[in-house]
Amino acid sequence: MKSSETALPDYIDWVETDDRLLLASRLARQVADWLKTALQERDRASLAVSGGKTPINFFSALSQQDVPWSRVDITLADERWVSGDDEASNERLVRQHLLRHKAQEARLVGLKVEADKPELGVELCEQRLTTIRWPLDVLVLGMGSDGHTASLFPGTEGLAEALTTQRRCQPIYPLDAPHPRMTLTRTALAGARHKALHIEGDEKLAVLEEALEHQDRIELMPIRAFLQENISVFWAP
Repeated sequence: MKSSETALPDYIDWVETDDRLLLASRLARQVADWLKTALQERDRASLAVSGGKTPINFFSALSQQDVPWSRVDITLADERWVSGDDEASNERLVRQHLLRHKAQEARLVGLKVEADKPELGVELCEQRLTTIRWPLDVLVLGMGSDGHTASLFPGTEGLAEALTTQRRCQPIYPLDAPHPRMTLTRTALAGARHKALHIEGDEKLAVLEEALEHQDRIELMPIRAFLQENISVFWAP
């Protein structure tokens, strides 16, 4: 890790650039390569992505990659329990920035279903997720300043079950973030064939260092659940 004094485990592949746009481009090329390799072996490939501001440049770059997109299913690592046209919707973010250009033929499998609360929609969401290939071929995670990833927030109602259940999705009610959520569980996320963590800025680098130094308390920093096995970390200042 060039910008950190923390020694990286051998199973973490570190990718660093000085420019966030360049980082997004490198991540897009890597994800495209993983998807194309999967499609050489199987009829369809599965990709899970995260929301927020960080992946927007990555989505734009990925949308222009030469991939047989009509054979790719895209889902979300997590989703706020809002309508698909709400500004807070991760599905809206993906449709706006990823499902365009060459990637417009990809199939999006959202986590928000027709139910008033996520706990009332969990079974329907689980059924919807069975329509894509598991384990995931590619997973791209983000990370918050509290060490959360997807909607696996520390101290949150539903976290313990999300870290242990064999289901693929779990309702979550964050303590300090708006909207109830539906998140993919640790089981669903950790099984991905290829995993990447996309983070930017010195603050996120410091959070990653802390997570790597003390990996035994996953409930305090849930990103730790995915730093104990093969993963590629993409970082730019």
